[in-house]
Amino acid sequence: AGDSSVLNCSPKPNMTMVTWKINHKLGGPCSLGYRADQNKTDRTNCSDSIHWKFRPDQDPTLEIRQVGIAHEGNYTCEVVVPEGNFHTSYYLTVLVPPKLTLHCDDQGNPVCEAASGKPAAQISWVLGSNSTSKEEGHDDGTVTVLSKLTAHSTNGTTCTVSHPAGNWSKSIAC
Repeated sequence: AGDSSVLNCSPKPNMTMVTWKINHKLGGPCSLGYRADQNKTDRTNCSDSIHWKFRPDQDPTLEIRQVGIAHEGNYTCEVVVPEGNFHTSYYLTVLVPPKLTLHCDDQGNPVCEAASGKPAAQISWVLGSNSTSKEEGHDDGTVTVLSKLTAHSTNGTTCTVSHPAGNWSKSIAC
């Protein structure tokens, strides 16, 4: 999330038409098209963040700026040449890194939270064996994971969060 994503579509000699057909997980379909005989591009229902990276007659690569969860879905490029139609398909999965917080609850137990990540983060404790975890799903597809350590050393402990977008750790003494 937040980065740019580039989806390649191989140009072919004598292209007559190129179409990107996009079906987002959230929201309706959109398409980008190019017709060589008219040297004309067309866009239907696509946000401004989705566009041709270069000139489509030379390179029909698609670029998505500031990728968000709404961009997740199927992307298919169709190149039309005299020999036939060629398809390249992608499924764009959007990773959202969680926000990590660590605090002490009213009983003096460390509580580690990995908020609003996609997919759900994994929480573990360094030198901690007895913990409870719960997950809360959100409407936007993100998940918050909360883990409480119930048997710990008073000298401090470390919470480690593992996620496809990265790994983080924080320490606290309660």
